[in-house]
Amino acid sequence: MGFAWSNMFVTPDEDPRIDGGFVGERDTLIGFLRDQRLTLELKCADLTPEQLASRSVEPSKMSLLGLVRHMADVEQGWFRMDMAGFAVSHHYRVDGDRDADFEGAVADPAVVEDAFATWKSEIAFAEDYVDSIDDLGYVGEGGNPLREVLVHMIEEYARHNGHADFLRERIDGRIGQ
Repeated sequence: MGFAWSNMFVTPDEDPRIDGGFVGERDTLIGFLRDQRLTLELKCADLTPEQLASRSVEPSKMSLLGLVRHMADVEQGWFRMDMAGFAVSHHYRVDGDRDADFEGAVADPAVVEDAFATWKSEIAFAEDYVDSIDDLGYVGEGGNPLREVLVHMIEEYARHNGHADFLRERIDGRIGQ
């Protein structure tokens, strides 16, 4: 039998996530969202483009790379478009195809690089945007309070990180966290 952490992503001492202990509502929401984002990043770490693009099981089009592309669109949709009110096209929706983020997740290093750069860029925009607003009750251009958008984003990442758990375990056996 191997060491208890041998098939997990990081040991507790090396884990970049805080996972609780936040003080106050704002820090709690921002902290848990940050941890969920880091979880997806951990699930994708050290994989080849082929592994990132590998699909779960037919007929699903889900892959880790597809999840990164999807979350880039989700970040963009809620923070850049809904909250800030920018009229921009989604990164990965083609002609209204809501599954283009998954369908276009192919094992090409350029596609992988673009997906992670786009996702990180949307996270940076979201973090700057949230930092610029003091009141969690602030209602964005799309009519949604910032507090609800943050809760929704935590929920969205948590759901997809569950998918990422299974995808990663299927790729190389790494589990948990």
